[in-house]
Amino acid sequence: METKNDEWVEWGKAFIIAIIFAILIRTFLFTSYEVQGESMTPSVYDGERFIVNKIGYGFSEPDRFDLVVFHANEEEDYIKRVIGLPGDVVFYQDDILYINDRAVEEPFLKQKVADHKWGLYTNDFSIPEAVPLGHVFVLGDNRPNSLDSRRLGFISNEQIVGKVDWRFWPIQEVGIIR
Repeated sequence: METKNDEWVEWGKAFIIAIIFAILIRTFLFTSYEVQGESMTPSVYDGERFIVNKIGYGFSEPDRFDLVVFHANEEEDYIKRVIGLPGDVVFYQDDILYINDRAVEEPFLKQKVADHKWGLYTNDFSIPEAVPLGHVFVLGDNRPNSLDSRRLGFISNEQIVGKVDWRFWPIQEVGIIR
């Protein structure tokens, strides 16, 4: 009888330890994120789910074209693409991205821009100042329909939850995000 009780106690301990590990991992290392909306099509679609690396930016800064999740406000997190890094001056003219007066290709948008038949895919704009230190400038890939830095302003590094590393839903799209 005592052996059965010991076994239940051991299973209980293992279960509690597993729960603690899961909470620690989700709190400090990785979390999941479900996309809501169309602002990142064609790269990311409504309902897709991702693993977000919360520790990567503790050791490095965001890179250009990283997909990041950030706190847009107290209730909502958004997923967008990093376009401008600290010190960058960003503008768009005739569907061409310019960073520091140099044209920069966006291969993830090439087909979407080519298929767009109603004027410019990305309306011309320029930000009046360089991206400040500790901030990034983000855009959604669905440029005609995205609430991003053009309206939200620069995103501070403190607002960034993490880098989108891994798609796990839908199952046929599972894989590393580049």
